[in-house]
Amino acid sequence: MDLGLKGKVALVAGASQGMGRATASGFAREGAKVAICARGEAALNEAAAMIRKETGGEVLAMVADMAKPEDIKKFVNQSAEHFGRLDIIVNNAGGPPPGDFMKFTDEDWQSAFNLSFMSTMRMTREAVPHMRKVGGGKVVNITSYSVKEPIAGLVLSNAVRSAVIGWAKTLSRELAGDNILFNNICPGRIDTERAQKLNKARADRLKRPVEDINREMAAEVPLGRYGTAEEVADLIVFLGSDRGTYITGTTIAVDGGLVRATQ
Repeated sequence: MDLGLKGKVALVAGASQGMGRATASGFAREGAKVAICARGEAALNEAAAMIRKETGGEVLAMVADMAKPEDIKKFVNQSAEHFGRLDIIVNNAGGPPPGDFMKFTDEDWQSAFNLSFMSTMRMTREAVPHMRKVGGGKVVNITSYSVKEPIAGLVLSNAVRSAVIGWAKTLSRELAGDNILFNNICPGRIDTERAQKLNKARADRLKRPVEDINREMAAEVPLGRYGTAEEVADLIVFLGSDRGTYITGTTIAVDGGLVRATQ
């Protein structure tokens, strides 16, 4: 299936590892030009080199912190200038830390909101004018299955990521006339570094071996395993492609059947 991505430009945030890196690689493999960013320069450059080697694609790597407005503005606008257009953005940033409600201060809440919500809003706000110039675009937000079923011990993520869903649904209608489409991806238990860190935190809290936690968490998934970053990336690439032109305002779980909600 030709996804119609040749010559398109996709920006992927948080792309030095995990789902971000797999997504950037997926776009490049389909012929898109890709701009990636992350905070760590060494890991970012390693990811860019890997994507170029595996796909033969054109990759622009730029150090940027999604918690900093000036970094987001630079990443979006310099990428669009470098490639001459902008068609797709994938909003992705590390999630807030785990913990119970009474543990967190106002500063913790503000930090979580800035990282998980404001970064998404800011990157999109910078991208929209560039998308209008080319007649439309795609915005895909990587969130979490916590927006469908709150996860114990992740109150910051449960609350702030859910705000992204309401925002995206609003913009899917507001910017439909500009042919700019918005969709949210809700990964379940995906084998990433963040998942490993969360399981380690859970194991420490319960004073149990992390191997036991890993097995139990996988066993709760109906398919009996963690998903891969590539399985999430495949859906993101489809939604960013010319094959996903009548899908907007949706929130899709990629979770092996884990979420029990019917919607």
